[in-house]
Formats: sequence, structure tokens, C-alpha cells
Amino acid sequence: MCDAQIGHEKTLTAMLPALSGASLLYGMGMIDSGIAMCYEQLVIDSEIVHMVRRILKGMAVNEETLAKEVIKAVGPVGNFLGQKHTRTHMRQELSTSSLFERRMNDVWVRDGSKDSYQRAREKALTIYENQKNDPVPPEIAEKLRSIVEAAEEEENGL
Repeated sequence: MCDAQIGHEKTLTAMLPALSGASLLYGMGMIDSGIAMCYEQLVIDSEIVHMVRRILKGMAVNEETLAKEVIKAVGPVGNFLGQKHTRTHMRQELSTSSLFERRMNDVWVRDGSKDSYQRAREKALTIYENQKNDPVPPEIAEKLRSIVEAAEEEENGL
């Protein structure tokens, strides 16, 4: 089952190893303690990994990004969204998602109130229906076939 609990657990089990420097994240798409695979969960996990990678990238802290002059000009109750500096830098610092809902609630309701599982299911089906596999070139297929045959002969004592 893909729900808020598994999303929370998957995020933590991706974030903590990543922050410690691990180069491999285990369990993408797995559910039921790793004994089952769920395509919708795989799509959700892919988004989680995307966000974890964005966090690991960090952000530049320098005179330009600190924007002290902009802060001074706008003041404590001003609006930074109208500032050119904000428009210039926000896109590279923003964590984007093609799956998780970021729109206002009334827009989400108007568009059918799909939860993350429903959106993940639609995306997984789209990927499945549109996946095009390139055929293995004949010379590589032949090489693979000879490796398998050699292994089988060795296993059978021939």
C-alpha cells in the first residue's frame, strides 16, 4: 500500500544514508518489507531520490546568493517575490516535482483531487505503455549467448 506512512519511511530511509555518504539507496519500489514490488511506489521513490539529490547538491552561499542589499532594500515585511534577484535565483534553488502536488487546494480539487498514488499510477502506466526497448545488436546477442552456453557447459561438466 502506498500511503503517507510509506512515503515518510521511504524518505527517511533514502535521506539518512544519502546524508552519510552512501552511494547506493536500497529498496526503490519495494513494499511489504521488501518482498513485493509496486510500480507506483517505484515512481514515488524516484521522486524522493530526485529530491534527496537536490538536497545533497546544497546551495551556494556567497555575496550574490546572500543578497544582503536586497534584504536591506525590501525590509522585514516586504515582498521578495517581485525582486529581480529572487526571479534570477529561485528556479535553480527550487525543488521541483513532476509527481507531488504543489498547487493551491482549490486548483487540485477542480482538477479531480488525485492523490500521489493515483498520479504515480498514471505515470507508471504512461511509462509502461510508451517504453520502447532498443533491440540488442546481433553481435552482442551472439556474445551473450556464447557466455551463457559456456557457463551451462561448465555447470554440466562438459
